[in-house]
This record gives sequence, structure tokens and C-alpha cells, in this order.
Amino acid sequence: MRPMPRTPFTPTAAALAAALLAAVPAGAQTLVQLYQTAHGYDAPYQSARANAQASQARADQARAGLLPQVGLQLGAQRNWADTNVGGMGGSVSFNALNGSVVGSQPLFRPANRITWDQGKKSAELAQVQLQGTEQDLIVRLSQAYFDVLAAEESLAFVRALKASVAEQLASAQRNFDVGNATITDSREAQARFDLATAQEIATENDLRVKRLALDQLVGQAGVNPRPLAQPIVLPRPNPQDVEAWVNLAMDQHPAVVQSRMALELARMETAKAKTGHLPTIDLQASVGQNRYPDGNPAFTAAPGSRYRSTTAGVGVVLNWPLFAGFAVENRVRETLSLEDKAQADLDNARRNVAQATRTAYYGVQSGHGQVAALEAAEQSSLTALQANQLGYQVGVRINIDVLNAQSQLYQTRRDLARARYDVLVGLLRLKQASGTLSADDLTPIEQLLASSDAPRTTGAAGEGVKLGSPAGPVAPASAPASSPLSAGKPQGQRSKDEAMAPKPRADRR
Repeated sequence: MRPMPRTPFTPTAAALAAALLAAVPAGAQTLVQLYQTAHGYDAPYQSARANAQASQARADQARAGLLPQVGLQLGAQRNWADTNVGGMGGSVSFNALNGSVVGSQPLFRPANRITWDQGKKSAELAQVQLQGTEQDLIVRLSQAYFDVLAAEESLAFVRALKASVAEQLASAQRNFDVGNATITDSREAQARFDLATAQEIATENDLRVKRLALDQLVGQAGVNPRPLAQPIVLPRPNPQDVEAWVNLAMDQHPAVVQSRMALELARMETAKAKTGHLPTIDLQASVGQNRYPDGNPAFTAAPGSRYRSTTAGVGVVLNWPLFAGFAVENRVRETLSLEDKAQADLDNARRNVAQATRTAYYGVQSGHGQVAALEAAEQSSLTALQANQLGYQVGVRINIDVLNAQSQLYQTRRDLARARYDVLVGLLRLKQASGTLSADDLTPIEQLLASSDAPRTTGAAGEGVKLGSPAGPVAPASAPASSPLSAGKPQGQRSKDEAMAPKPRADRR
């Protein structure tokens, strides 16, 4: 008995279109727009900015040690006096009012000068810390942004895989119903369909979590990141020399700059500790007045009459510490040890930054290589899937071969999308490692995003994410020229593939 040919299968176009070709919402935000929003909301950045403002205020406080100090003193007293001289005396009471203005101007206080210099350096250090926090915000936002896009593409891919497996399951069931296949094909397809369903649930949850992370970062609900335009040409590091990036990092990385400033502050602290042996010189001036409304008992010329006296003075005060119980010597020893610690911290920061910069650079280079390899693997996987589907139709391949080929293509396309995003984030991390990252570096990435009226596509080179081919699973060899099998191929190549396709064997059972 001549066996019946296997029933061909085609994708469910409506299901794929509904899952994969949703247009970019009109309210989709770009990376720069979300950065501007996060810039005014992110708590770590707001904390660093407040710390920078506080550091500047502390620097202004330290300057006060070099400026004049003026104070006003006022007092009112009620006095009682009881006198007894040679058995004669009496009791009197009187009021006393006094007021004075006292001022001083440091003439020689080296410790105060060093304290002011330390305050200015600390303010600069806080600004560098703010710059580092801003760079970290750029990277965190970009990572969250592309995590959402990658999760969206993963969900689109797994839904496309599920749709293709569903078609394969339906085909296997039809072939079993007509007696052209065993129940094994249906059970294999059903198992793969159940696995795709589980993957879809996990991917949906992952996308939900990634969106929540992005929403929390920018302080908005329902953030819609705009996808990358297709086709995309990924930028490369400029300059393409790892040592040039390392040299930049040694000069500009916030961690190195902070450690360098910390060493300078430690040296200033040592110099300030050594001033403990030096004298201080201040210019002091005062003017005051004392009043006795009821008379001054000590002034006997006109007892009971009002009394007023005014005094004024100006002078220079020298204070020279001679011995302080070895406090100054021990303080100098302490600051010298802290200076050595700051030097070791600077050396460690330089080594870590150099290592991180090289790692980031080679990561970007490796990412470009992975993207190129995965693009080639995508084409190979697509060709393998087409061959397996065609072989299944003519009877030289079994159902599990097609299912494996579908899964391989899904995995490859998902890895390719993830690799592209990793390259873009890696470029930002490289600039962060070198200390040159700024908000302006988001502009070139902004130019890679799709416009607001462009369709949301997730396949390679702008193609929809469908597993059989750029347009869906492969149709049988007898399909018309516009079928998914022939999509994207030259007419001559399609004819050659169809001519080389194996013919059904009449004796296959």
C-alpha cells in the first residue's frame, strides 16, 4: 500500500502578528528622556548632590578661621553691699549695666589656613563623587532600559517558538490521524509545546520584573522603552587601543581622582598637625561701657549720682604652646600613618581601575565578535530548520529533528539580541571605567533607536521574530514563490533548493 504523504504545515499568521508586530506606542520614551527623568528622581544621585552642597558649606565654614570675629556682650546686674568699718557702716543696693564689643583678627594661624585648604579640597572631592554617581546612574539606567528590551524580545521569541511548535503538533496529529506517523511524533511535539508554555510563563514574569525595575529607577509607572532600529550597526570603541583607555582611566576615573585627593588631604592633615608647635598671633580690640543708674558706691565724690565709664583697647596677643604632653608628636605620627594608608589606597584604586578598564574594553571587543558569530549562527540555524522541515515533509527527517531545529533558532536569536544590548551597555561601561562617561554619550545610542512611528521588530535586520524563516515556519516545497521557504532568497537559489530537495520514497512505511 502506497503511504500517504505527510500533511504540510504553515504558521498561524494571525497569532504571530498579534504577538510580535505590535507598533511602538506613541508614548514610548527614549533613553535620553528617561535619563532626564531619573536625574531628578534617583535617590543615590540626590544623596550625592546634597553631600556636595554640604561639602561646599563646610569649606565656607573653614574659611571663617581666617576672617575677623566680632561679638557683642550685654549685661544687667542688681548688687547689694553691706559694709562695716570700725563699727560704722551700712547697706546699699545699686544697679549695674554693662556692654562691650569685642573683635579679633587672626594674624598668624597656619592651622586655620590649612583647614581652609582642606575644606576646598573636600568640596572638590564631593563634586568628583557626584560625577561618579552620575556616571553610575547612566549605566544603571541603560542596563535597565536594555534589560526591558531584551526581555520583550525573549518573550516574542518564545511565543514565536510556541506558535511554530503548535503548528508542528497539529501537523503530527494530522499525520497520525491518517496513519502516516506514529503517536511518538505527537507526544514529542506536545512535550515541546508544554515546555514552550512554561518558558513563556517564566519570560513573562522576567519581563514584568524588568519593567518594575525600570519604573522604580525613573519614578514613573508603565515606562515604554523605544526599541532599536533595524538594521543596526553597532559602534566600536574609539580609540581602538586598550592602553589609551587605561591612560585615560589613570587620569580621569572618579575612583582614582578621589584617592588622589584623599592623599592630598592626608598630607595637609600632617602639615596641620605639625603646626601644633607653632605660635599663634591675633589682633584683638574691644570697646565697652559700664553704667550705674543709682550711683556707684565706690565713687564717693558724688554719692547717689549716676555713674558711667567707657573703656576701649587694642592689642596683639601671642600664644605659644611650650609643652602639650607629647600630644603634637603623637598626632604627627598618626597623620603620617594615615598618609601611608591613603597612598596604598591610591595604588589599589589605580590597579583596580586599570583592570576594570581592560576588562570592559575586551568585553566590548568580545561582544562584537559574539554578535558576528551569532548572526552567522542565526543564518545557519535558519537554513538547518528549513532543511529539517523540508526533510520531514518528504520523509527523511523525524519530528524531533524539526523541534530541535526550532529550539536552536529561538535560542540563537535570543542570544543575538542579548549580545547586541550587551555591546551597547559595554561601551558605556568602558567609558565609565575610563572616567569619560557623560550624558552626551547617550546621544549616539539615542540615534540607534527606532522612531515613534516605526513598527516594533525583534528579528535580525528588522525582520519579524518568526522561527521558520524571517516570515515564519517553512512551508512545503510545493508552496508558491512567496512562501516563507523562499522568502529572502534569490529566485535562482530557490529553484536550486527546490530542485535538490529529496523526493518522497514510495516504499516508506
